[in-house]
Amino acid sequence: MTDLKHIRNFSIVAHIDHGKSTLADRLIQETNTVADRDMKEQMLDSMDIERERGITIKANTVRIEYSADNGEDYILNLIDTPGHVDFAYEVSRSMKAVEGSLLVVDSTQGVEAQTLANVYQAIDADHEIVPVLNKIDLPASDCDRVAEQIEDVIGIDASGAIQVSAKTGQGIRETLEAIVNELPAPKGDPDAPLKAMLVDSWYDAYLGVIVLIRVIDGKLKKGERIRMLSTNAVYPVDRVGVFTPEMQPIDVLGPGEIGFLTASIKQVRDTRVGDTITHEKKGTEDALPGFKPAQPVVFCGLFPVDSAEFEDLRDSIEKLALNDASFSYEMETSAALGFGFRCGFLGLLHLEVIRDRIEREYNIELITTAPSVIYHVYLKDGTMMELHNPADMPDLSTVDHLEEPRIKATILVPDEYLGDVLKLCQDRRGIQMDLTYAGSRAMVVYDLPLNEVVFDFYDRLKSVTKGYASFDYQMIGYREDFLVKMSVLVNDEPVDALSTMVHRDRAQQRGRAMCEKLKDLIPRHMFKIPIQAAIGGKVIARETLSAMRKDVTAKCYGGDATRKKKLLEKQKAGKKKMRQFGKVDIPQEAFINALKMDD
Repeated sequence: MTDLKHIRNFSIVAHIDHGKSTLADRLIQETNTVADRDMKEQMLDSMDIERERGITIKANTVRIEYSADNGEDYILNLIDTPGHVDFAYEVSRSMKAVEGSLLVVDSTQGVEAQTLANVYQAIDADHEIVPVLNKIDLPASDCDRVAEQIEDVIGIDASGAIQVSAKTGQGIRETLEAIVNELPAPKGDPDAPLKAMLVDSWYDAYLGVIVLIRVIDGKLKKGERIRMLSTNAVYPVDRVGVFTPEMQPIDVLGPGEIGFLTASIKQVRDTRVGDTITHEKKGTEDALPGFKPAQPVVFCGLFPVDSAEFEDLRDSIEKLALNDASFSYEMETSAALGFGFRCGFLGLLHLEVIRDRIEREYNIELITTAPSVIYHVYLKDGTMMELHNPADMPDLSTVDHLEEPRIKATILVPDEYLGDVLKLCQDRRGIQMDLTYAGSRAMVVYDLPLNEVVFDFYDRLKSVTKGYASFDYQMIGYREDFLVKMSVLVNDEPVDALSTMVHRDRAQQRGRAMCEKLKDLIPRHMFKIPIQAAIGGKVIARETLSAMRKDVTAKCYGGDATRKKKLLEKQKAGKKKMRQFGKVDIPQEAFINALKMDD
């Protein structure tokens, strides 16, 4: 068991693409934790989708052994965290397990929105923070300007910031020395009753559930019986070990160490993230403060293209939910799409990743309905109901008012694009809260409705700023607004799957766009089909799909005009009758394309 003063636990936090995973690779390489022949890029990103997209989705951990310049040997436990706002939940969990953070800032780009969000999480967790300026090998690098920016925007002393190139390996040794000398050692009592925090858990087909823990007090050995404080379940420990990044069994985990245990646990839902683990006998009674559960903000329906695959979809969603505590789901049915699931996500990237994983890992083709958010509907009798799906909207005569979720968005943008960004936020019904400058970049804070953001706000923001803006948001609560349910009628029949919630001022343009889209998607029938968008009983937009018709006057050559007229009148009467009794078949593809996000 290692002496506490020779352990350092830290995480790497940064904005997307500022080089967290690459820096982790270099730290692993410099200390020979992994042999050169086994080394690969993004060593800690284990999922295919992470390697393909070049992003980190799950926080991963590794134990590094390092001989410092003062002649002593240290054990460094590193957690590499994601940078995207959708995975902020992973970041907050990792922060609780360590005492310090390396704040990585790209010396060409400077401080970005997500840098701020992640560093505030580190400050909330009482971390010692060491600033690291990365990418100094690039010609556009400007360390003095960025160090000044860190001091202005975040308020951390960056005069001694370490200058590093994670690509070439320059400055890695200095980083390791700073970790040893500037970050605090963990505290803990090896003789106290066992108290360990459950940081993460995932399912392994051979070993059952693997539980990542941080030991606070006491010792944990193989063969001991442990108890989970939140569920009171008792398990015998099969093995204890650390990640180097491969799993390596060891005899005992002591205070201050981060490692894993397996204990024949069958289901991941038996292991609650943030739970306290102790010994069955002579254990501790006071639980550690857990984490706030993640709140899903975006909902969408997932349906199998082939309805026979519904059971397979259920299995795959259950398995994914095992490893992802922030993903929620419930069953739903739709008249158009059959059986499926209503799933909750932390954001659109999270939605895309889950959808990709289901299609890839389980080979199921999916239909994804347009993303929506939860509205609060206040009825006249004073009760409040949560509205997940616009089709479930109660009768308007019983509704008093509606509230929609609002977010506080922080956008960092170069000065020349500021006008476009302000216009975009105003168009999305935003309320400006703050506008400050850090050097030549503006920091705009807006109060925006979440349902305007989930569609395509991020893509629009990137295109109006040529990719230079960075964006981060947090939920700030609900506010009343003039929202209405827009339903779509095809041949006077309402189509449930296509109804959406819109703001009254936007309803007409949204309705017109939907009708035009459907006009191109629904195949022509023998009679003409009206496609309408309506709010309550009032039609706000309409397109008419013309009928296919047979040329009934082909046999008339010459003769009286009344003959042709008679035939045309007869045809018209037939079409009218058809329209009364005719049923419009909307093909599956038309639904899929109509429900796709507005391109």
